[in-house]
Amino acid sequence: MTQPAASHSSRREFLQQLAVGGLGPLAASSLVPQSGLWGALAQPVTPKPVAAILTHYFTGSHADVLVGKILEGWQKDGGPGPALSLKAMYVDQFHNNDVAREMAKKHNVPIVNTIEEALTLGGKSIAVDGVLSIGEHGHYQSNAKGQTLYPRRRFLHAITQAFEKHGRVVPVFNDKHLGPEWDDILWMYRRVRELKVPFMAGSSLPVGFRDPDPVIPLDSEIEGALVVGYSGLDIYGLHALECLQCLVERRRGGERGVKRVRCLTGDALWQAVDGGVVDRELLQAALKVVPHAANVDPRQGAQDPALFQFEYVDGFQGRVLMLPAYVGGNGVAVKLRGQVQPVATRFEERLQPHYPHFAYLLKAIERMIHTGRPSYPVERTLLTSGVLDRALTSRVEESRWIDTPELQIAYTPVDYPHAPHPDLLSSPLEPLS
Repeated sequence: MTQPAASHSSRREFLQQLAVGGLGPLAASSLVPQSGLWGALAQPVTPKPVAAILTHYFTGSHADVLVGKILEGWQKDGGPGPALSLKAMYVDQFHNNDVAREMAKKHNVPIVNTIEEALTLGGKSIAVDGVLSIGEHGHYQSNAKGQTLYPRRRFLHAITQAFEKHGRVVPVFNDKHLGPEWDDILWMYRRVRELKVPFMAGSSLPVGFRDPDPVIPLDSEIEGALVVGYSGLDIYGLHALECLQCLVERRRGGERGVKRVRCLTGDALWQAVDGGVVDRELLQAALKVVPHAANVDPRQGAQDPALFQFEYVDGFQGRVLMLPAYVGGNGVAVKLRGQVQPVATRFEERLQPHYPHFAYLLKAIERMIHTGRPSYPVERTLLTSGVLDRALTSRVEESRWIDTPELQIAYTPVDYPHAPHPDLLSSPLEPLS
């Protein structure tokens, strides 16, 4: 099982190689018009009360880089932040590196004993306008497929039980993938649809920074795509899949889902690469935009590499090549009809100031909580979560193809902007440009 400290240590070794944002400190005044590096501060918007349901809260954790921005501003420096006000936290586990109690005391936010209490603030009705469910980090068991069994379903079950009991639903954000196993993934999706809960989920990377930043319009004629990814297959395979999916969902005809999946490892992986299953031109383009071990063959440089190979309903081919210890980021290459060279981009994970790519995820969450409508379809993460689970299943079942009629998930993508847009200081009620 990946432990919090170890996973962040290994990530930082890679992330230090990535471009660091040059965002200076913002002025500390809060809700008066002013200019800054993120644009003009919007007119006042009354903050919406929210609850945070967390597995574990330590410095640099997903709880910290999301909830910390609600408590202390976009850059966690006391300056402007989202129009959200944290009213309660439920924390599932406390460990030696915990900062939940410290932050709760500092900001006068109660840590409560149950998820229902976090949503009702101890009263007899739902007393918040939104919920952040962050089931990432902490000490939880892993299964035979290498999936950490975070309690995301348990969290959502308790949240929706409270909604039913008290007769009110509010928007919910679920951090990263649903599940992790398909039964949990499907249950969560059906549950929010049953109760008509505005619901978002997924990775921070689709709404974060890209370098370079090619234009791939909706309804593009995309002929091929490949992502190279890094780190653990469960913890970071989802990031790689979402980086790919947020681009290929823009192909002509829209998204109709995936019909079969497999995962190749060992000699079979490299035979597939040599045999053309992985487009060599796309692979070179993707590697060119991410830090990787120079003059080292990935066959020797990657540790426990894997290839997620999947076929979409419309015949489009999905390829995710995970190269842990060889690459230091997620790079996607896309072949567009009529263009000689693939376009490629690195989905950046910037460290300073205070993991700014998560600010743009929080901005999308803020918009949902204020408007009552998801900023982009949760079906993207439903699909990527399902592909990941099926790929990890194939990996332990001799790399067999798995037919996936359950993943024939059709949805219409939206043109939601990624960093550095929208302006973090803009009103969550403003139309998107």
